[in-house]
Amino acid sequence: MRRGIAALGVIAAATALAACNNGTTSSSSSSDNSNDAAATLTIWADDTRFTQVETISQDFTAKTGVKVDVVQKSESDMDQEFTTQVPTGNGPDLIVMAHDKLGALVSNGVVAPVDLGEAKSQFADVAVKGVTYNGQTYGVPYAIESVALVRNNALTKDEPKTYDDMIASGKTAGKQYPFVIQMGTEGDPYHFYGFQTSFGAPVFNTNADGEYTSELAMGGSGGTDFANWLKAQGDAGIIAPSITADIAKQAFLDGQAPYTVTGPWNVAAFREAGMDVSVLPIPSAGSQAAQPFVGVQMFYQSAKSANPVAAKQFFNYLATPEAQTEMQKLGGRASAMPSVAQASDDQDIKDFSKVAESGALAPAIPAMGSVWNFWGQTEANIVSGAEAPADGWATMITNINNAIASK
Repeated sequence: MRRGIAALGVIAAATALAACNNGTTSSSSSSDNSNDAAATLTIWADDTRFTQVETISQDFTAKTGVKVDVVQKSESDMDQEFTTQVPTGNGPDLIVMAHDKLGALVSNGVVAPVDLGEAKSQFADVAVKGVTYNGQTYGVPYAIESVALVRNNALTKDEPKTYDDMIASGKTAGKQYPFVIQMGTEGDPYHFYGFQTSFGAPVFNTNADGEYTSELAMGGSGGTDFANWLKAQGDAGIIAPSITADIAKQAFLDGQAPYTVTGPWNVAAFREAGMDVSVLPIPSAGSQAAQPFVGVQMFYQSAKSANPVAAKQFFNYLATPEAQTEMQKLGGRASAMPSVAQASDDQDIKDFSKVAESGALAPAIPAMGSVWNFWGQTEANIVSGAEAPADGWATMITNINNAIASK
């Protein structure tokens, strides 16, 4: 994801994997090899997920006897290095990162399809969609993540269902902001997406299978209505490009806003500061339900894995409630299995899970790379008055379509 989407037993004996009720099946361009049981499975993980993956891998080794080498990589270029190394046979067997890289990885032919088997029914629908591309599943999800409305319970106990109700409630608190949300001078479509979808303006259309196409869906009256709403909120002084991520976070920490839209990464900081907060659904600004973007954390298998049987063992292990529970504890993110999330003793995990389950999967198609910059800058320009809402939004749609067509 473009914005801070951050990371993160069980019995699956090697001799019984094929019959495991929760089993998954992986395929690879490499042929299966009887030495896999004695081989070492290599997993790449970024700076954020390294410790969690190392710990879960130790548990996997203890249960199956399969050794794992977890290699720490930089989040900024891990996917590019993976794409370069896999064709040479020098890449890892598995890699862990967000689902939004899936389209590019499939297009480059560097990941192998993975059949989730009977375990598929245990995962949230949005998690399954996150690991699916062109009708095929390409890995095992372990966590889902989205932003939500976060309330400072010391300032209010209201549960607003609409944006207008939230602002009215927020004003009664008598603080600097009735509601605070980060934007910045380049905009922030990720944090604003729940409000945008409530106007019936999702970023892309979907096909009959529910997968995204490269046809934009945020034009038309829904997009124009959202653009006009942005301008109205800017004119009212409620949202502004001058409110950066740090400013929004600090304002909420300082008790200067009863409501904010943010993710679990900031809620953890609020809790550490001793705040009493609640995680709620994002209220609708338009006539439809607000659906924030949902990110899915997943393990992919290399198309050139030298150890496909060991990879299958790891996937079978990961696709169990016990392993999902452990990953949830290690990473502090809601499990991709709703039953695991709802069994947590952490109320924030339960609440974020509910919000994410009804959210909108962030597109993983290559066309999404042509969207972010035009989208964010246009939002910021509309709020600041640098562009008129309808004209600015229409120009943005044209620019994005041209960028997609040129790829």
